[in-house]
Amino acid sequence: MTYYSIKDLEHLSGIKAHTLRIWEQRYNLVQPKRTDTNIRYYNDDDLKLILNVSLLKEHGFKISAIAKMKGEEMIQEVLSITQKSDRFSDQIQGLTLAMIDLDEERFEKIISTSTLQSGFEKTMVNVIYPFLVKIGALWQAGSINVAQEHFISNLIRQKTIVAIDGQINNHEVNAKKYLLFLPENESHELGLLFANYLLRARGQKAIYLGASLPYKDLLKTQSLYQSDYVISIFTSYPGKKDVQQYIDKLATDFADKTVLLSGSQIIAQPVNIPDNVFVFKKMSDLIDFIEEYSN
Repeated sequence: MTYYSIKDLEHLSGIKAHTLRIWEQRYNLVQPKRTDTNIRYYNDDDLKLILNVSLLKEHGFKISAIAKMKGEEMIQEVLSITQKSDRFSDQIQGLTLAMIDLDEERFEKIISTSTLQSGFEKTMVNVIYPFLVKIGALWQAGSINVAQEHFISNLIRQKTIVAIDGQINNHEVNAKKYLLFLPENESHELGLLFANYLLRARGQKAIYLGASLPYKDLLKTQSLYQSDYVISIFTSYPGKKDVQQYIDKLATDFADKTVLLSGSQIIAQPVNIPDNVFVFKKMSDLIDFIEEYSN
């Protein structure tokens, strides 16, 4: 069982903490538990309830009516919405619920529907990647159960690898060479895998080195491959104390190249960005870069 603060509920559901407290008092909608030291907390069931309420509210249900719904009635309404909706926000809410419940069937229905409606790339850009960003900060804070995070990440990883395998290896005439890696101790590779897909879908050349690569091996590979660009994403490592030094080292060792970086360790805190480093905050930023500079 994972424990959540009211701020966690706010960040995951989009409902302000002040509003949640009003609903607690007025509708007895959800009641916090308390630790031995009298600190309020919520569990998985509370989070699921608030996510369901949030989605129903967005679809025009009044809170007074929602509060009167029985549990099964609410669940069926939400399932009906998330499995048919073409709204990205609804699909993100559905994925969050699938993660909490470890519900692979629900995940498959949401992703299949979105892919049929929008295609794999738009599903990744507009649904999966924002979903990962949404839960990433909570995972870092220990508010997301590790098993839940691994469950949903592995399902997304499988989908991405299948999509990469489906790409025809047909390079553009002036294709650029990209070297993709994650630093040592960094294992969160979904963003990097999708970057690999984006490059291959646009006829670029990509060498994918994957997770937790020792720095000396990165340099050895570059000496052989001579890439035009280097891509990495820092989610957990290097940490706050070391990230600036790592960025500066990359910028120096790849002084005649462009280094493309992303991840919460870069975006969520102030860092100095060298001239040959490009930070992409969203996958759409990376897409724009590839399409502008790779041909």
